Amino acid sequence: MRKFIGVILFLVCIAAHDAGAQVNKQYFVWVGRDMVMDNRYREAIETLNILLRADPDAYEGYFWRGIAKYNLDDLPGAERDFTLTLAKNPVYTNAYQFRALTRSRSGDYEGAMEDFAEAIELRPDYPAPYYSRGVTNLLAGRYREAVDDLDMYMRFNRRNADAYANRGVAYLNLQDTVSARDDFDRAIRTNREYPRGYLERGSLHMAQHRYDDALADFDAAVRCDTSCIPAYFHRAMAHYRKHDLRQTLADFDRVLALDPASAVTYFNRALVRTETGDYNRALEDYDRAAAYSPENVLVYYNRAGLRLRLGELQGALDDYDRAIGLYPDFASAYLGRASVRYLLRDSEGARRDRSAAEQKIAAYRARLRNDGEPSFADTSRHFNRLLSFDTPLTARNAAGRRSQARLRPSYGFTLRSDAHPGEHAILHPGQDEAAEFIAATGDRWIVFGCEGSDLPAAGIVEKDEAASAAIAAHGGRWQDHFIRGITRSLLKQYTAAIGALSSAIELSPRDPFLYIARSAVQAEMTDFISSMDNEYSHISLEGDPSTTKRDEARTYDYHEAISDLNKAARLGPQLPCIYYNRGNLLALSGCFQEAFDDYSRAIALDPHLAEAYFNRGLVQLYMKKNRAGLLDISKAGELGIGEAYDVLRLYPEEERE
Repeated sequence: MRKFIGVILFLVCIAAHDAGAQVNKQYFVWVGRDMVMDNRYREAIETLNILLRADPDAYEGYFWRGIAKYNLDDLPGAERDFTLTLAKNPVYTNAYQFRALTRSRSGDYEGAMEDFAEAIELRPDYPAPYYSRGVTNLLAGRYREAVDDLDMYMRFNRRNADAYANRGVAYLNLQDTVSARDDFDRAIRTNREYPRGYLERGSLHMAQHRYDDALADFDAAVRCDTSCIPAYFHRAMAHYRKHDLRQTLADFDRVLALDPASAVTYFNRALVRTETGDYNRALEDYDRAAAYSPENVLVYYNRAGLRLRLGELQGALDDYDRAIGLYPDFASAYLGRASVRYLLRDSEGARRDRSAAEQKIAAYRARLRNDGEPSFADTSRHFNRLLSFDTPLTARNAAGRRSQARLRPSYGFTLRSDAHPGEHAILHPGQDEAAEFIAATGDRWIVFGCEGSDLPAAGIVEKDEAASAAIAAHGGRWQDHFIRGITRSLLKQYTAAIGALSSAIELSPRDPFLYIARSAVQAEMTDFISSMDNEYSHISLEGDPSTTKRDEARTYDYHEAISDLNKAARLGPQLPCIYYNRGNLLALSGCFQEAFDDYSRAIALDPHLAEAYFNRGLVQLYMKKNRAGLLDISKAGELGIGEAYDVLRLYPEEERE
């Protein structure tokens, strides 16, 4: 189905507030709502969090926070907030409607239908649920039901161009091209500056081989919106059908100027450039298509053919290998590889590939007689046809970006010039103890948190020299050894730092923060040594065990750092940072269930520890518990970690379960 099916979200203002509500609570609701209306979604979440902490029963707060999350693509978090809204106010129609929209985007069409039914039962005279349910039926392939719902919506509103366009698409899927064309015409008459009506009608013209009419519609869509990527793409296809390759390439160039990561456009432009004899630039386009869509078999198959034509036999062989690896029943790829192996004088390999191709072709023909399903084994098909705008090739390389997600850093001590009492301290039930510890050091530069030091090297050296002088003068103060441990760690003198912190522990063996500090330095030393071997400690969200293994010649572990946190936990079991830090080390060691348990302990002690939610979410994603993991990352975003929404966007709806 084309991607032009629009979903208009009717943001209906909340009804009058409870007369007994406090003025400040009303203020936060209105400010949060205005921020949502102004597309300031993260600020809205922060504002509404303040309201909900003061009044957990403020259902409007949950509702508008859900809207903000929805617009940040945080679908698990949005659904949870709409559910909380309905728990506080079971007759709140808008919450049913928006939870239905959220469930629809997540692929839960049945759950969406239940919510739409509730919304319509509560307010049968309210048009928005009919529209939204019609679009959901359209997405679910229930075209007759989509028409019925959009008919009902139009009883209330006949001036919505998108409604006509959606109903036209439904009619088109019902093979009623006359009604579809009539609705596309109505969409254009309703709003002549709205490109979608022209796009849909132009696509219908393309299907009817009326290419001049299609070009006229796509030209109109571009005039309405010069940044409309689908208009340029479809216009390129229309030019191609009219054999105007120069204009075809020009429109593909415009698409890529607007969306430099469009794999399907690189693929199509490569085909056209090959047709014009521009082989080198066609090869560049295939390279880009492969970078953005590394799992698409056609990219490698077509690039192999082009490399074979250019005489790049080894490159062609590699591409055929990759195509066969992705689709082992691809008979055409075996035949192509047989040709390359023959040219490379590998007669036996060529014979094996031809034999494999013949077997797969025979199996394909038998299968075709049984069920008529198409297959890449069909050697009579052509794989050099331009692909449509909504082909799966347009999927971005989300997997590659996911692997860049990193755990939030552990908490530790550092030195900062902008230190203020309590400002950088971890916010948890042990905050008072942390503040007391920092006060006991007598050094106003010390902070406890996740950030690094902002002091220049000269300033750190000066602090280190002062601590060394104090030790020489006084000898027995744990505070001076502690400060020297921090300065030495900042100077990457890890052995000396651990020695200094060990001296501090000998002088004050019952203080859990000293063990936390030494653990952090030990872990940092492990990471530093690891990085020298180009083995950076991280978790890959793709669950590839090879990404978490160390070089077999040398192994690195966090045993000593974890041991210090075990001691700290016995001395200060109420400190969430201990379990959070230990969870990080366990995760980096590959002990994911144990890491999950420690993050859960940290969250139990401090339900607002955003970093623990984020890291627990990553660990669950690694363990393929996607829904639970995304809910945790959603919570981290709600609590202020903006990176959470970047991670959520990497997971399309079909991968969220």
